[in-house]
Formats: sequence, structure tokens, C-alpha cells
Amino acid sequence: MNYKKGRYSSLIKPLFGFIDLVIINAAVFYFDINLKNIYIFCLYISLSWMIIAIKNHFYEVQRHTRLIQIIPLLFKQIILFTIVLYAFIGFFKQPNVSRFALGNYLLLVFLLIFIFKFLTTFLLKKYRTVLRGNNRKVIVIGCNDKARQLIKTFNTRLDYGYKFEAQFSIKDKEFSLDNCFNYIIENNIDEIYFSVSELSNKQINRLIDFADNNLRELKFIPDNKEIYSKKLKYEYYDYIPILSIRAIPLQEPFSKLVKRLFDIVFSLFIIVFVLSWLTPIIALLIKLESKGPVFFKQSRNGFNYKEFDCYKFRSMTPNKDANLHQATKGDLRVTKMGAFIRKTSIDELPQFFNVLFGDMSVVGPRPHMVSHTNMYAQRIDKFMVRHFVKPGITGLAQVSGFRGEIETDKDIINRVKYDIFYIENWSLLLDIKIAIQTFTNAVKGEEKAY
Repeated sequence: MNYKKGRYSSLIKPLFGFIDLVIINAAVFYFDINLKNIYIFCLYISLSWMIIAIKNHFYEVQRHTRLIQIIPLLFKQIILFTIVLYAFIGFFKQPNVSRFALGNYLLLVFLLIFIFKFLTTFLLKKYRTVLRGNNRKVIVIGCNDKARQLIKTFNTRLDYGYKFEAQFSIKDKEFSLDNCFNYIIENNIDEIYFSVSELSNKQINRLIDFADNNLRELKFIPDNKEIYSKKLKYEYYDYIPILSIRAIPLQEPFSKLVKRLFDIVFSLFIIVFVLSWLTPIIALLIKLESKGPVFFKQSRNGFNYKEFDCYKFRSMTPNKDANLHQATKGDLRVTKMGAFIRKTSIDELPQFFNVLFGDMSVVGPRPHMVSHTNMYAQRIDKFMVRHFVKPGITGLAQVSGFRGEIETDKDIINRVKYDIFYIENWSLLLDIKIAIQTFTNAVKGEEKAY
């Protein structure tokens, strides 16, 4: 082993942590918080910040982390820090501490760290893209679709900071791991990526031994073309490593709380400020055109496959096939008023009561009729994964072009793919983005909104 890393990447995270500590401590002297001992307070907030940051993985931002993924980290860090900060008053028995000054201190800290976090991430990406600094030299062992996609990413996403050097094909007659090893050493390669499906167990073990003994990072490319999920959860049961096929963020208590608060606030806003005056108008127009109830109630499958009553404004003439057949283009059952409220998605608004009651979320996989759910569960692979979370009024699949009538199996397959991606990559920011996109689509009008 004659390899020594010449990078300073390992200093970046400690440096960022140190600057954050400087910010949260320096800001204390800007406000008259009325502390008995300011130095004990500074020690308390410094230790608290670092403990929360470690538990929150606040500084585990990788070079391939998107800016949009940093926002939930920031909010979680600040919320937990706020709780711990106000706990200082009771813990150290300091009733004279100014709550108002403490609140202003928190706002300043949040603003400064927010700016610093985004600025440093942005500058690092620009540094890699423009100046080609902070790069890591990589090679890829394997020649399949996944390997080619990875190489394309290395060559196009310069902000990731990977410099692709060479690809070794297992199918090449001259291929040997020894040649790879020599190339890695001679060219100071930092990271090795290999296709796990193309190497034998013996070859993989040799590769692991070489990487360990020569201080190279080794990463494998899974052959998961038949698996929609790409997130594996790594856990230890005692000393036994266990891989779960998918990690679901909404199974975490904090994520559940955040999403539920978002659902309650959003649904109450719509109910109070929209449905309170819109419902009588829609009810009158529905009644004037056709006989029947104003609201349409339909059983659908929700979280853990549990059935619930889903509410909508009635858009069809009462008919016995309403729970069996989905609306199609030019459907004669749809009334004139019904066509309008379906086109504008107004018919879905009563589902905000479902959200408030806890049966649905604002954003999530769209629930299907029970008869359709039973049918697709038998025909479509991984369809049931959608029921790991609450169904939504809107979802990633709907804003991505897969809403409305299911004409072919391809429509439902794509819908399932988007739903599973949402389940595995949930964030509050993603919910907000989907909600905004849904509103935009409703205003513009959608081709399949009938």
C-alpha cells in the first residue's frame, strides 16, 4: 500500500460545524437575553447544537445531495434546537430570561445558518463545476445499462465532483482484476464502482480486499432493473447485518408528526376559507341540474388496505355502476356541472374532510375504488406497496401526467412507479411542491381531467 489521499474533503464538515458554532455563540452577544451566566449558556447551546446535529446527520451532506434535500435537515435542526433552547430556562431555573429576545436570537441564528448552508453548498458545486476542484477520480467495472447510466451521470453532473477515468468490461478478453488494480494505483483512483451482477463472489472478495488494503472507496452498482425500489435500509440485529428492501421516511415518528401537522393546517385552511362559501354554491348548482345528493360517498382502500368512505361533490347522475366503472372520456353519466367541477378538480375538495379526519393526506398515492384495488393487486406487481402510507388527494403520479382514466396496464404501472418513488423519497418540501403543481395544473386544465 503506497496510497495517501491528498484531499482536504475530511476538513470540510468539521469546518462547517465550527462556523455554525461561531454563529450561534456570537449571536448571543447581539441580544439582551438577561442571562445569569452567559458562558454557561454558550456551553449549553454549543453542546446541544452538536448533539442534535449528530443525531440529525446535519453535516452528512454528500456531494450528490440536492439543494432541495437540505431544507428538511435545516428545519429539523432548528426545531429541535428551539425546544432544547427554551428548556434551558426551566432546567437552569432562570425565569428572568427574555423570551422575546430569545425568539429574536433564534430567528437570526436560523437566517444566518440557512444562508451559510446554502451559500457553501452552492459555492462548492460551482467550485467543482467551473474550477474542477474537489474532484474524485473514479473507474467503473462492468458494462451494462446501469453502468452506462452512471458513467453518463459522472460526465454530465460536474457539480458532483467525480472525474470518470476508465471503464473495464468483464466481457473483454483481456480483462483481469490485476490490470484494474495496476491502473487504479498508477492513476491514483479514489473510488471504484462495480456491477455486482457481472462479477463472481471470488472476484468481489478480491476487489474488497484490494480496496481495503489500498484505502480506496468501493461502491457497487446493484442489478435492480426488475425492482422499482432503489433505497435499501441497512440495520444490525445484534451483530448480524440486515438489508431492508426499502426505507420509508413516513414510518419515522418525527416525519409522521410533520406530515400530520401539514395535513391538519392545510385542510383546515381549505375548509374554512374555501369550502365554507363554495359548498353552498356548488350544492345549489348540482341540485338545479339533477336530482340526488350533493356529496358522493365511495369506499376506497387506504393505509394498510383499510377501507374508508371517500367524499366528493357528486358529478354524475345517480347510477348503480358508480362503484364499479371509472369515468371515461365523453361519459354520459357525467352532468354538465359535473364536467366543470371534474375539469377544475373542484369535485375533490370535500376530501379535505377525509384529511382532517385522518383517513387521507393532502399528498400521497391516489386511492382507487375497492373493486379496482382488488383487480390491480392481482395484476400489477408491487401495487400494494402504495398502502404503506395514507392515500392522498393528489400525488406525484398525478402531477407527472398519470391521473384520471386508466386505459392500459402501462398507465397503472407508471402510476405505481411514481407512487413508490414518493413513498421512499418523501419530504415536506416535496409535498408542498406537489400541492403547488396540482393547483397550477387545475388552473391550466388537464387533458385527462374528465
